[in-house]
Amino acid sequence: RIGYWCVCVIAFSLHRTECKLSRSGPPATIVTIDEESPNGTVIVKNMQINGRAEDPGRTISLTLLDNYAYWVILDPLRQRLFLNSTGRVLDRDPPSYISTVVVKVQCTNELVGTVILHEVRIVIRDKNDNTPRFQQQRYYVAVNELTPAGTIIFTGFGEDNGATDIDDGPNGQIEYGIQYNPNDPVSNETVVVGNTLSGYIVLAERLNYEERTRYLVIVQANDRALYNANRRTTTTTLTIDVLDGDDLGPMFLPCVLVNNTQDCNPLTYRITIPEFTQPRELNPLEVTPPIRAVDMDRNIQPPSKRPEIHYYILVGQPSTYPEYFSLNRTTAALLLLKPVSRDLYTKFIIIIKAEQDNGHPLPAYADLIIDILDENNQAPYFQFQSYQGYISESSPVGTTISASSNLTAPLGIIALDNDIEESKDPLVTVTLDDLSTIFDITPTGITRYLRLLKPVDREKQMTYTFTMMASDGIQESTRVTINILVIDANDNTPTFSEVSDTVEVFTDMQPGKTVLQLKALDADDGLNGLVTYEILAGAQGDFIINNCTGQITIAPRTALSMGHSYALTVKAADNAPDIQRRSSITTVYIKVLPPNNQSPPRFPLFTYDLEVSEAMRIGAMLLNLQATDRENDSITYQILSGDIQQVFNLSKTIGLLLLGKTLDRETTDQYRLIVTASDGNLGGTSTTTVNIVVTDVNDNNPTFDLTLPRNLTVQEEEANMFVGQVTVTDPDAGANGLVRYRIVNHPGFFTINENGSIFTAVPLDRELRSQYDLIVEASDVAVDPRRTTFTLSVLVIDIDDNSPEFSQKTYVVNVPENSPVDTVLLRFSAVDADLFSNVTYRIKSAEDMKLFSVNPISGELSVLQTLDFEDLASMGMGANYTFQVEAVNQAGTMPPGEATVTIRITDMNDFSPVFSQALYKGLVAPNAEKGTVITTVFAEDQDPPGTPASLVRYRVEDDQSPYSGSIFDVEEESGRIITKVNLNEQPSVTFKLVVIAFDDGELVKENRTLVEITVLQPSRIPIFTEEEYRFAPVSELSPVGRPVGSILAAAINQTIFYSIVGGNEGEFQVNNQTGVISTAKLLDYETVTSYVLRVQADSMAVVKAQLRVPSKTNSAKVYIEVHDENDHPPVFTRKFYIGGVAEDANTFSSVLKIKATDADTGNYSANAYRLIIPPTADGGDSFVIEQYTGIIKTAIMYRNMRRSYFKFEVIATDNYGEGLSSSADVVVSVVNQLDMQVVVSNVPPTVVEENKEQLIAIMERYVQDQIPGAKVVVESIGPQLFGDGFDQKDYTKSDLLVYAIDPMTNRAISRQELFKSLHEKLVDINKEFQPYLGQRGHILEIRTPDIMARVKKPAQAVGYTEGALLALAIIIILCCIPAIVIIMVTYKQRQAECAKTARIQQAPPAGKSAAPRASTANFYEELGDSSM
Repeated sequence: RIGYWCVCVIAFSLHRTECKLSRSGPPATIVTIDEESPNGTVIVKNMQINGRAEDPGRTISLTLLDNYAYWVILDPLRQRLFLNSTGRVLDRDPPSYISTVVVKVQCTNELVGTVILHEVRIVIRDKNDNTPRFQQQRYYVAVNELTPAGTIIFTGFGEDNGATDIDDGPNGQIEYGIQYNPNDPVSNETVVVGNTLSGYIVLAERLNYEERTRYLVIVQANDRALYNANRRTTTTTLTIDVLDGDDLGPMFLPCVLVNNTQDCNPLTYRITIPEFTQPRELNPLEVTPPIRAVDMDRNIQPPSKRPEIHYYILVGQPSTYPEYFSLNRTTAALLLLKPVSRDLYTKFIIIIKAEQDNGHPLPAYADLIIDILDENNQAPYFQFQSYQGYISESSPVGTTISASSNLTAPLGIIALDNDIEESKDPLVTVTLDDLSTIFDITPTGITRYLRLLKPVDREKQMTYTFTMMASDGIQESTRVTINILVIDANDNTPTFSEVSDTVEVFTDMQPGKTVLQLKALDADDGLNGLVTYEILAGAQGDFIINNCTGQITIAPRTALSMGHSYALTVKAADNAPDIQRRSSITTVYIKVLPPNNQSPPRFPLFTYDLEVSEAMRIGAMLLNLQATDRENDSITYQILSGDIQQVFNLSKTIGLLLLGKTLDRETTDQYRLIVTASDGNLGGTSTTTVNIVVTDVNDNNPTFDLTLPRNLTVQEEEANMFVGQVTVTDPDAGANGLVRYRIVNHPGFFTINENGSIFTAVPLDRELRSQYDLIVEASDVAVDPRRTTFTLSVLVIDIDDNSPEFSQKTYVVNVPENSPVDTVLLRFSAVDADLFSNVTYRIKSAEDMKLFSVNPISGELSVLQTLDFEDLASMGMGANYTFQVEAVNQAGTMPPGEATVTIRITDMNDFSPVFSQALYKGLVAPNAEKGTVITTVFAEDQDPPGTPASLVRYRVEDDQSPYSGSIFDVEEESGRIITKVNLNEQPSVTFKLVVIAFDDGELVKENRTLVEITVLQPSRIPIFTEEEYRFAPVSELSPVGRPVGSILAAAINQTIFYSIVGGNEGEFQVNNQTGVISTAKLLDYETVTSYVLRVQADSMAVVKAQLRVPSKTNSAKVYIEVHDENDHPPVFTRKFYIGGVAEDANTFSSVLKIKATDADTGNYSANAYRLIIPPTADGGDSFVIEQYTGIIKTAIMYRNMRRSYFKFEVIATDNYGEGLSSSADVVVSVVNQLDMQVVVSNVPPTVVEENKEQLIAIMERYVQDQIPGAKVVVESIGPQLFGDGFDQKDYTKSDLLVYAIDPMTNRAISRQELFKSLHEKLVDINKEFQPYLGQRGHILEIRTPDIMARVKKPAQAVGYTEGALLALAIIIILCCIPAIVIIMVTYKQRQAECAKTARIQQAPPAGKSAAPRASTANFYEELGDSSM
């Protein structure tokens, strides 16, 4: 029994240990497992529970309780727990948040029935499986460029606004850094992270707005996982906008930068003003360029903080400049203070300064040069009264006239004008009175030079004399004389009168006896005309010649032999330098005869012809009539007849004919003298005839017929009226006696014809001028003409051609209300410019005569009724009367003169302004800035609106508010009470300000009120937490009421009232209590992209008192950016596009460009294009379109498809094809050169290409005049083709090949119709083309394309090719069958080309239809050819 008990005790003990842990400790197990562990992961390998859970011998049963979401699976046999994650993930992170799973394993002791619960706590261990995420896509901060380095500029990553990581522990802890930005590498050096945990950004370098306005900083956020390799990283972009600060001063405009710097070149302003001009005629002076300076800090915000620029004159020369000029400080307007005399000052050089008005001047400087322009009150003048010039007769055209005979220095003619500085070109016009076709003068320069326009010949005219005059456009100089002497050039050869001479001599002639007198003439001058003689051969020593006179004599010690003969060769040469010398020869035949004393003296010539100028001097030798006597007898000469008046003297012994008396061609113009020579022997007399023609010189002035009337009359207002006639005689001959007329002093009013008849050139106006003293000049047409003037008096006869004219076109009179009846308001004055007039006055309208009357004789206007301003205004009649008065010429027929009279009834200022309150109250912060608005006063005046008496203005009564008036002010027009200075006042102080309201009527009336201004306690003024608020962008599609952000201000023991006080046009609203800003109406990004609101926070107590206290602390700015949404579909530039494609166009040739625009921005405005087009017969596309450019291109060949067209639809979809869409229709017509015309122009193809769109638009407009809506298409632009077959190219001209498509038929219009539309308007088209082709650019012609020439050669080539191919086939057929197949296929292709060529050559003529063609499956419509 004891043993049994022991066994039982042992067994019971064993039964009690079942279900207990085999280890020590409570029945609880804690294990860990990684999140995202795979399904089936062992959680607990063995629960270590005592007992057996399987049969046979099972002692315990294990059951899983509280298994949350069935994450755990129990294997009771092995006491093992598994993870059950089938189809899901064990995730510790949001949104699952599974950090711990707790289950209970129930163990039942099968032996004794006891139950033990074992708790298993499974801790989910974090895995770094989440990347940090920033709360915003982008961050933004604005930093003033004056912010010092080391300043914290951004703290926006705090308070969960930065990056967050949903992982746990270090895996979820964030640290910040700056990542290198390859697109903005400078940003890495500009800022640093001040604290890696908080992420605040510190400025590392000073900013410069002028160099850079934005930095894009890539901020990196990473978790703090244990191992760097496991850390996850994300980035965001921090946009740092640099705000402009006041670090730069003004700069004068325009600014021309120095090389590649930001510095401006020194600037000089210029102006020229005429002397003695009154300031009122010039002010303000127009400086070039206008004086203007701008602050180089151009974007200081807000604009109210931008400093004003003030202008000053710093210094100037001469030092008296302040007496003459002043510069407006704010507008930079330059004013002339008094007239300037150029005799005192020719130029002012002034340095002007521009500086800021904010105590930080940073001045800029510029030069101002003022040139004083001389008044044109002096006539030009020449340095000398006459000039002597020289020119060689061999000089070419363009040679400058010389000042000396050696032709070394040019003749300088200086024309001066005392109105212009001597060192400057006076810019006068110098004109030549005569010989302007032979000489001209250089048009500009201080020194002018005469130039040769036509060659001169000294032998025809040795001197030229003419006069010259200089004019400055108003004044004319006295005329000066120019004498030009033509210098001889050796251009003439000495010439004998006969080619040969025959002389007989006698054996008894002694040595020294004259045999023959030779004479060679040379028209040249000086040595060039001095002839010397020389016997070259044949003299045999028996004859000699005087080398100066040409006299041949018998040589000394020579005895002549009878029957002997000689042939002397004699040379005559001039004495020019050897290289220029000219000569000629003659032959003298001498025959020796026996002595004979019976021959009379012989004259060399039977007749002498001589021309003698009537200006020849007395005593001049006219002719040598020396005769020769074979026997050497002495000879006596005598004038036998022809000189009755003994004008000529003949030397009796030597035969010299001299002029004895003065010649006068006008008395005797020719003489015939019979001269005898006698040796005293019987029969020893011979005669000769001298014919003398007296040539004319211009020695007589034209003479007016003084018997004709000098006083003439002509009626006014008619042109081409005969005035009178003058008659002139000139006894000279030829051009010297040919007379011409001109009007000297009034050429614009009168003309004179070749017979001296005078006519009016224009209708004369007697009222402008009643008499003309007309100077008529008569001159001959000689080279040096003689002139005579004659003065006529022309009286202009008056006709009634003027209406009376009032002294003023408009009269305006101010009449005080209640003026008594018959008050004279004004006196009219009208004058009739005609000689005889009787002017009376009257009021035009009978209605106006009820209120006013006018005295018809004196012109006095008076009032007929008493007029009351207020009564008239209340009746709606207005305070102004406007009516017409007339001035009538009782003796005339012209219409009356008219004037407009405006009577203004002026108010007498019956009422004073009245304030709406007797006392106004306002609050102000103790540190309020200058210009802070405190309150507004308002006064009203009962005088009629719009009158000066009703205009109310305000001012401070300084006498009653001495201190208050120094710190407060009232705006004159608005009545707003503002701070005059920056305040620094004690709180709770009350200031009293007396404000006066006054009107602008005559006898100004005023009223006053009191304004009490209390300085508020600072504690009652809220303070915003930030000066500027920047919220996340708000979508433009946000509904009304969508919160945008919130503002926050604080004040001690105060309820805050928020309000938007600026920058809002109703788009936003603020909750007055919470400060939440929300949308108040729908936004539109395309209208406004951003807003800057000005918000204000006030104490509720202040607001309830209907007061506000603006200050620095209780106002802030709110920056709101609008986010663009895709709310606009694309819009095509046209709803219907027309294009054309040539039959022979290559695949993928450009046909037409489609364009659609989208009002959205970014990707929302990026369009993708596609075509909706029926397929061709083989399932392909006829055209394709480039997806993003919209260029439609060919996709097939269009041979034999002329006059067909394709119609399809183009779709444009924004957001690169993923957004909104719209469509347009497209028609493409198939054409060939039979539909085209060539527009040939005289400019290069590049010019046409650059202006293609404008030129096509012009031509299209003219084509549309004939065919509405027609579209002109350019086929090609190239050089002009010309020559036979058009195979040559001219790149200075261009060919523009065009055709036009009719939108009604969708086909090309005929080329004849296209030619007609363009050719008929070619002149107009050229005018419109000129701005694009240049001044000389124009269309040369419009022609048909060179189809036949181009086709002819290929057609010939085809013929030769056929023969060659057949010959080749015969050769190859002997070799192999495949070659035959190749040849036949090639032959078929060539036949097709020939067929096409034939169709082009045989295009149907005008008015005939082409043969029908087979239909094509991919055509939308197929028509036969219409007329061509």
